[in-house]
Amino acid sequence: FYDEAEARKYTQNSRVVEIQSQMSERAVELLGLPEDRPCLLLDVGCGSGLSGDYISNEGHYWIGMDISPAMLDVAVEREVEGDLLLADVGHGIPFRPGMFDGCISISAVQWLCNADKKSHSPPKRLYRFFSTLYTALARGSRAVLQLYPENSEQLELITNQAMRAGFTGGMVVDYPNSAKAKKFFLCLFVGASGTLPKGLGTERADGEEIDQAKFTNERTRFRNAKGKSVKKSRDWILEKKERRRRQGKEVRADTRYTGRKRRPRF
Repeated sequence: FYDEAEARKYTQNSRVVEIQSQMSERAVELLGLPEDRPCLLLDVGCGSGLSGDYISNEGHYWIGMDISPAMLDVAVEREVEGDLLLADVGHGIPFRPGMFDGCISISAVQWLCNADKKSHSPPKRLYRFFSTLYTALARGSRAVLQLYPENSEQLELITNQAMRAGFTGGMVVDYPNSAKAKKFFLCLFVGASGTLPKGLGTERADGEEIDQAKFTNERTRFRNAKGKSVKKSRDWILEKKERRRRQGKEVRADTRYTGRKRRPRF
């Protein structure tokens, strides 16, 4: 956690303020909000309210959640326009269903991958966060979570828990070829799956686009009329293995041969 002096120093750093403002602007843009009315947004890991300043300037209302009392104290001192809640989002989002028109988060969600206490299980905390966030968002809305993943495994853990909670969507990567400007935005849809926005700087010189990482919580390749995966198909086997892994059972690793029919013996 930040102490009071660190929180104030962080908030007064002009470079931090500029970067936070740019990422907030991009996150709100990716939400695809209606232009004809103000919306109520949730800011996860709101800190001292720098992202909230941008939301307010755009004419929207917001509620911020953060685990750091020092950061929220600075937000109160700054007289931000949003409402503030001291809370650990790993315990869930404590708001009524369908309350928010969207959610943004700047540089916060990756912290849920850390086990700061013995009782902390990152997969459980992430699932609790995503499942309660899904409930708190209105149907057809989006959550845009900017994050700094440590590695591909952490990225996979986060997106898998979002899928389990019911979200569809994917990772929008701005400036994927730049070491400094590269930014990850997990763009999640509630209800009907929308079109994943294009990342900035993703067009190559030859006019081709760099693929964005998409995912869906629906498996459609091998489905029968009732919407279930056809028994013994590759998808059916993968789903069964994934269920067993979640139950803590030992399961063989997936390979390209998983679910492939063996040739008959002579």
